[in-house]
Amino acid sequence: MTKKMTKLKIKSGDTVKVIAGDHKGSEGKVLQVLKDKNKAIVEGINMVKKHTKPSAQNPQGGIVEKEAAIHVSNLSLLTSKGEETRVGYRMEGDKKVRFSKKSNEVI
Repeated sequence: MTKKMTKLKIKSGDTVKVIAGDHKGSEGKVLQVLKDKNKAIVEGINMVKKHTKPSAQNPQGGIVEKEAAIHVSNLSLLTSKGEETRVGYRMEGDKKVRFSKKSNEVI
């Protein structure tokens, strides 16, 4: 059975706010978008502890904190003024651009 791919409206580098879950209300910058899983990794949010074995890079080993992925449905894009908005697409000339549905400005 094939998985339906959806167009994600969040890109890496965007500033987002968590709107659901344990980290509700937190804001951060998107570091990476995992398109195949519909998830994003946001800087400083959803931190998990990962146990690592000693290696050449980390001879001590131990516990490392890193960001875990959050489903994009739990994220909302922020405008330049810091307010939550939904994203739309429109053509400007021959270019397709993303725009804020709240303020109608190009993102």
